[in-house]
Formats: sequence, structure tokens, C-alpha cells
Amino acid sequence: MDNTLTEKFFAILHEELVPALGCTEPIAIALAAAKARDVLGKIPEKMVAECSGNLIKNVKCVNVPNAEGLIGIEASAIVGAVGGDFSKGMEVLSGVTHEQLALAKKLYAAHICRVELLDTPLNLHLIIRASAGEDEVEVEIRNLHDNITSIRKNGGEIYSAKENDGLYYGVLTDRSILTFDRIYDFAVNTPIERLREVFTPQIEDNIRIAEEGLTGKYGVGIGTSLIANDKSSAAKIKAYAASASEARMSGCTLPVITNSGSGNQGIAASIPVIVYAREHGITGDKLYRALALSNLLTIYQKTFIGRLSAFCGAVSAAAASGGAITYLAGGDLSQIKMTLVNALANVSGIVCDGAKASCGAKISAALDAALTGHYLAMDRKFYQPHTGILQSDIDETISAVGRMAMEGMRDTDKVILKIMLGESL
Repeated sequence: MDNTLTEKFFAILHEELVPALGCTEPIAIALAAAKARDVLGKIPEKMVAECSGNLIKNVKCVNVPNAEGLIGIEASAIVGAVGGDFSKGMEVLSGVTHEQLALAKKLYAAHICRVELLDTPLNLHLIIRASAGEDEVEVEIRNLHDNITSIRKNGGEIYSAKENDGLYYGVLTDRSILTFDRIYDFAVNTPIERLREVFTPQIEDNIRIAEEGLTGKYGVGIGTSLIANDKSSAAKIKAYAASASEARMSGCTLPVITNSGSGNQGIAASIPVIVYAREHGITGDKLYRALALSNLLTIYQKTFIGRLSAFCGAVSAAAASGGAITYLAGGDLSQIKMTLVNALANVSGIVCDGAKASCGAKISAALDAALTGHYLAMDRKFYQPHTGILQSDIDETISAVGRMAMEGMRDTDKVILKIMLGESL
């Protein structure tokens, strides 16, 4: 791989592997609200949160971090407006004080925030309107969780993003350079020192929250149940990943390193690889290369699917982890491809019905399929092209799955939202 492509790959990794505290959708709302408060210059007296359907779906059932059990869009907006620190990005709520939270709870109880469904073709789109006295501020985010595209105060525009059509979503490095073979080439040949710099935080942060999740204090304690009933390495892989997700969905205040705007995808793309390596005594350079492979394969798949979808992102990340596990086990490039084909032939169809504690169970199920795909690939067994949605090569299959998720599941997304909101079908 030439130096230009190598640098673009590193740019993509730096754009997508971002630390976040809590589920990224409520954090996006809190981030916009914190910015609105900064521009307003005071705590808002009234707020309106206009959110796309996918955003509502992913915030409705998840705990807001550092909010002592508060859940939902109103809580995300109010806590962000009262105690959020915009300069901390996706860790905007990391410094909320007891005094700020007490005020936020009073404002929440007073129902100062109204939620409205935003009529938009975008899956990730929100507008926060915050007012106090005669002043009103509007902050808009589009496509990416921290991508503020417009700020208005008292009707006048004070910021408007200038987007470049040659970039992914207009602001990120062009993703058209990604192919399976290039990702493999990058992962196995890039100087290891640079990979260590990128992936050491992911190893540290994501394992830390997995260990916290395994204390059994969150959700239904899926990880402890898995390990109690199955002592295998595969069960441990699923337990660690599922527990990390369960903890962050249930309000744990430890950060995770995300992937493609999702903490759960960051967890599923990294923890299984790390745990497999530990279970099999694999240390050093090979682990970092496996993480590069898994994370970039996740990003590659999500490029076709989009940030938010009715397609569960754990499937993409788990399939990528399975491929990285095949690499750690000594599999060659063809066997890594087989692993993804086998996994995608199995679980491409798990729906996303919002962020919540049971996302951990979906990660576990997706990893079960990924490990099955790995076992088959190590025996050089794989499902044949043109059976179901599988295509003639892995790049075409990834594109086809993305098409199914992006185009084919739009109506599924609408029905899921109606069900969650209690609307008649």
C-alpha cells in the first residue's frame, strides 16, 4: 500500500475510533444542548428537541450517563444544557456535578423540554431549540453524532458548516478507497508502532467497561449468566462483549472507544478479538494487527449501511471480529473472507429496535454466528456465492448487505418506531 492510502486509512481510524461516555445518540442530543446553552449564555427556560425517527428509537429506552437513572430525549437535552461541557465532545456529560444534576432533575420534572418528530430523510438528524427570556438559540446536527451543521441565535445565522462533496458525509475521509484486500494489506503491513498508538486506548477502555459489566450490577447480568453456564473460551468472548454493552446501556459512566458512531459496534469490533488473544496466549504485534483488521472491516461494512438503520450494527462488528479471530488463529486471507461470508449468510437480518440493555444479547447472538463462521472457515468451508444474498466475492456481498439494510429495511424501521411509540399500524 502506498503512503497516500496508508495515511487515508489512519485518517479513517482517527475519525471513527472516538471515545464516548454513554450511548452515542443521547450524547449527541446532550452535545447539541450544551452548545445551545453556551451560545444562549444562560440555562434555558424552555427547550424543544426535534429528532429523526432513528434518533428517537435509539434514545427512548437508554439511560443517560451521570444522570442517576434518567432516561430519554428530554433528560439528555436538559442534563446536557445544565451540566454538559461541549469542549469534551462525545464525553460531554463526564463532568456533571451533583448540583447541576439536582437542577437538571428539577427542570426535567417541570417538563421544560418538548420532543417532536423531525420530518427529515436523514436517519441521524436533530435540532435543539433553547430559549430564555427574549433569546432563542437553535443548534442542528446532521449525519454524524457530533457534526453541528448550523447555529442560529434570535433568527440570525451565526454558523453554517461548509461541506465538501468529495468526502464521506461531506466531512470525513472518502470511504471509496476501502476494499477487503486493501484493509488486509494495511492491517498486516503497517508499522506496528502506529497501530499501537491507535488501538491501545481501545484495549484499555473497552476491556475496563467489560469487567465492570461482569460485576452483574447492570441489566439482567448477561455476562455472569453466560460464564456460569459455559466455561468455554467462546462463552467468555460473548460474555465480555455483552457485559460491556449492557453496562453502557444501563448508565455506566466509563467511556468506550466507539466505531462508526456506535459504542456497541466499538465493543463488538474489539473485545472479542482481545479476549480471544488473551485466551490463546497471543500478545504483542499480532493483536494490534487483528484490531486494525476488525475495526476497518466494521467501518467498511457500515459505510454501505449508514450510521443508523433497522439493521443491527452488532452484526457487522461481530462478523469483522470473527474475521480478525480467524487471522489470530493463523487463517489466511481467503479464510478471513470465508468467515465474514459465513457470518453474514447467517445473521444478516437482526433488527435494531433501539438502544437498550438487550443490545448485549444481540451482540452475543451475532458473535455466536461469527464464531460459527470462523470454525467453518478454519476447515475451509463456506457458503456458496449466489445463495441468498451472497455475491460472487466478499466486496460485492458487503455491498449487497448494505443495500438490503439501507434500502430494503426502510419500511421496517418505520414500523419498529411506530411499535415503540405505541402508534397503531
